Amino acid sequence: MELKICHLFPDVLNLYGDRGNVVCMQKRLGWRGIDVSVTGISIGQKLKASDYDLFFIGGGQDFEQEVLLEDLKGEKTREIKAAVNDGKTFLAICGGYQMLGSYYKTWDGQQCDFIGALDLYTVGHKDRMIGNYMFTCDELGGQTVVGFENHSGKTYLGSGLRPIGKVLSGYGNNGEDGMEGARFNNVFCTYSHGCLLPKNPVLADHILKTALAHKYGTAELAPLDDTIETNAHRYMENRLRK
Repeated sequence: MELKICHLFPDVLNLYGDRGNVVCMQKRLGWRGIDVSVTGISIGQKLKASDYDLFFIGGGQDFEQEVLLEDLKGEKTREIKAAVNDGKTFLAICGGYQMLGSYYKTWDGQQCDFIGALDLYTVGHKDRMIGNYMFTCDELGGQTVVGFENHSGKTYLGSGLRPIGKVLSGYGNNGEDGMEGARFNNVFCTYSHGCLLPKNPVLADHILKTALAHKYGTAELAPLDDTIETNAHRYMENRLRK
């Protein structure tokens, strides 16, 4: 077995160590003897989405997202949309999450049009939503996911999308409806930095199994000793439940 990971804009979108999610996936595959390769695709570089099995997009500040707008026009947008519709697996964090949607409108009314691969949009506000937070994950039987959020954008989901789960502590998508993240086909979107996967090994394996099953039709992952990861998760979970 082999997974080919495409890390989109690794030099621009890497807020709060989001790259650690890619390292985590590499390690968890390698520990199981599954071959993995990571290719970074940035501004000005050609993307052939059919070459990859799993795509990662990290977060960035507003001006960094604006830098990408010209590069996203045309071919890259078509390739990303095709991969989403083909059922390729995506993990998109914060700014990467927003970019897969239709647009981001800043608090002063400026609109940045994005990829439009998912029916969602984001509206910026002056007040930031920031801090450690926790939410459930429906696909994990309601198990908790812990992370760190820092965003001023409020994201609203449209047709065909469902949230990852419900916010237990913190803000999530918009601080209004109690929902966090977005799911469509095999796309996982979340506001969780911090970074997400090392502290949430069950979610990490779920995403990897999703990508492997899409490529090979089925996927089973040998268990790992996740004592350290689980302890880190439980520590933060206990803090947020107080």
